[in-house]
Amino acid sequence: MFYEVWIKSNDYEYGRKAVEKLSCIIKSNFNVLEIGAGPGSLTIPLAKMVNKVDSVEFSEKATQQLKVNLQEENVQNVEIIHKNWAEIDDEEIRDKYDLVVCSHFLWQMPDIETLLTRMENASRSCCAVIQPAGRDEIVKEVFEEVSGIEYTGQFEPDADYFSYVILREWGRLVTVSSYDYTYERNFEEEVNYIAPFIGRFIDVNHALKEKIRNCLLSKGKTETYIEDNNAVVMWW
Repeated sequence: MFYEVWIKSNDYEYGRKAVEKLSCIIKSNFNVLEIGAGPGSLTIPLAKMVNKVDSVEFSEKATQQLKVNLQEENVQNVEIIHKNWAEIDDEEIRDKYDLVVCSHFLWQMPDIETLLTRMENASRSCCAVIQPAGRDEIVKEVFEEVSGIEYTGQFEPDADYFSYVILREWGRLVTVSSYDYTYERNFEEEVNYIAPFIGRFIDVNHALKEKIRNCLLSKGKTETYIEDNNAVVMWW
């Protein structure tokens, strides 16, 4: 499973550094709602700093790997809510959490304003958004070659900018920071990393993954992929 290794890169560097940035607002008695937990890149470092984390994750594969990673790290204060975020009842979570956070999730949301509104509904104190601030060129190149669609920024990670504008229009005082991180992936992990982006426009199946593999091979991409990137952290 492609989640298994690369989200753990450099001791969960992506999530660990995000939590370090948020340490100025996080308290040990916090109850946190995490939207779109994935396999736990943020969940695990965050859970080690707070009282409890309720993690919403719809993907069955991600949920199963999150369970494995939590057990491996002996993290016992995470409750996994295996549902689509859209199915969560707003009244049941109103003002329930000290912190509501989503990480690497904005690109999946067609309506960012609704997401931010629902986050604020669930929070009695703080909200935070963590978002990668760059997209590696190989994703763009493979997307064009495999899909036949011209890349015009379909999954460019600029949703943090739109979130900031919306929040400022609402009169929120937003603190923004950033950090650098590195991911390492093997060939098959790289295939599975690229596939979900293309999957927003084309059904991901075995044949599509073969096209991605062949495209990477044609570019001489056969070994370890090291991605240097940075991420934006916003809280209000």
